Amino acid sequence: MHGQFLIIGSFVVISIILIIVLLHFIRKITANSYRKKVQSLEIQKNMVASTPVLLELSKVEPIIKNDKMEEKYNNWQEKFTSIKENQLIQIDDMLIDLDIYIEKKDYKTCSYRLAKTEMEIYKAKEAADHLLGEIKEITLSEEKYRAIVIKLKTKYRELSREFSDHKQMYDDMQDAISLQLENIEKRFLDFEKVMDKNEYSEVVHIVKALDTMIDHMSIVVKEVPDLLLMAKQIIPNRMKEIKDTFEEMTNLGYPLDYLNIDYNLEESKKNIGNVLDKVKVLNLEDCMFELKTMLDYFDSLFVDFEKERLSRKVYEEIEKDFSKKLEKTNIVVKDIYNQLDDIKSMYDLNEKDIEIIHEVKKILVVINDDYKKLLSKVEANSTPYSILHKEVEDLTVRLKEMEEDLDQALKSLGNMYDDEVRAREQLDEIQAFLKKCKEKMRSYKLPIITDNYFVQLSEANEAIVEVIKELEKKPIVIKTLNTRVDTARDLVLKLYNTTNEMIKTAQLAEMAIVYGNRYRAYYDEVDSGLFDAEELFYKGEYKKSLDVSIKTTSIVDADIYKKLLSVYDE
Repeated sequence: MHGQFLIIGSFVVISIILIIVLLHFIRKITANSYRKKVQSLEIQKNMVASTPVLLELSKVEPIIKNDKMEEKYNNWQEKFTSIKENQLIQIDDMLIDLDIYIEKKDYKTCSYRLAKTEMEIYKAKEAADHLLGEIKEITLSEEKYRAIVIKLKTKYRELSREFSDHKQMYDDMQDAISLQLENIEKRFLDFEKVMDKNEYSEVVHIVKALDTMIDHMSIVVKEVPDLLLMAKQIIPNRMKEIKDTFEEMTNLGYPLDYLNIDYNLEESKKNIGNVLDKVKVLNLEDCMFELKTMLDYFDSLFVDFEKERLSRKVYEEIEKDFSKKLEKTNIVVKDIYNQLDDIKSMYDLNEKDIEIIHEVKKILVVINDDYKKLLSKVEANSTPYSILHKEVEDLTVRLKEMEEDLDQALKSLGNMYDDEVRAREQLDEIQAFLKKCKEKMRSYKLPIITDNYFVQLSEANEAIVEVIKELEKKPIVIKTLNTRVDTARDLVLKLYNTTNEMIKTAQLAEMAIVYGNRYRAYYDEVDSGLFDAEELFYKGEYKKSLDVSIKTTSIVDADIYKKLLSVYDE
């Protein structure tokens, strides 16, 4: 137990020692961190103190030639003295206080004072840098502004040479431009005078004025020839072309009042006058824009002229075709409308067909009215062809749509008429076919004609009568008529097949009996069988007669049926 307590006690002692050592190191590190920050601030303060204001002030002394410059010099000295004797001394005191707080380990207050000291150093640095900048503005003025003026002189000489080489292009603006160039030369002389007196505050204004004047004259020299050429030649010539084209097209019947040519040309003349007035005083603001706007407007007028020419050509072509189609359609619709009662009495028209015809009539009336209005506009010469062109196209589309509806109605009527004609033709064919059946039946003198023949004959006759009745009805119901015709044709065809079958069977039975007669004297069975076949034949049972005769004869000739068919087909 004693050993355990000893170990625990040793561990506690060692831990306490380690904590004390660790705290010592932390405090030392913290103190060193604050001392480094104070050292950094002291370096920044020394940099402010070493600002080369005195060096720059020494450069100013030789160029003091007037009271104004001397006043500035004294003011700058006072400001720098204030920075050194007030702001920097205050910063020194603050840095000393920071060392004391670090020694006292009052880091909370130290952090606050550090921030405040850093702010004061920043203020002092800004004041010193600003003061240095003001002084350098003077000490470097001559070198800086002479370099600027040299460039401006080079630019001016190029400008003056450009003007002199093309002086004839400036017309009556030569004197105004020459005078302005002389003013620039005077400003260069003013610059030299001010520089000699070291009045650097005035130098700034002169240099700015020179730069502005030369930039302005660069624009003048560059743009005035183009402005004069546009205002005095290009635009007037373009206006004359427009005036001549307008009069020519007006004489040819083009309605161009909507373009307001006369008014716009007059306004353009006024605008050109205003531009020339501004050019005379070298005020070129918006002049080029205004002249280009005028040219764009004149170009658009030529586009409008060409559009009207093309529209008139297209209008005349479309109108000619439209007029012919409309006249033809009017005649067709008029004929249909005049015959509508007769057509209704002839055919059982449905309401939809009649409604289409009435609707077509109404639409056609509106199209005719609109076409008359269109022709009135053309006659009055009040509407441009670009609009007339669109209107006649619209009428053409409307007429085409109406014709499609009319074609539908005419197709329905045409189908009815075709069905009637077809029904009459088929009636003639059916009757001829029936007659052929009767003639064929009469040509073969059969002992007995079976009842089914007469039944089918009766049905065929009745069906034909029904077709005739439908054709005689007014109005004709085409659907019913077609049904009647189909029925009659089917019954007559059925009768025709029955007739052929009956005659063929009777003929084969008769041929079989005749063929078997040669064996009757030799074979009793053949004789007996043929006797039965004859009885059946005369009773009109031709199918049974054929079966019995073939069966009987096949006793002596197994190929009898094939022989009969071959003979019959021949």
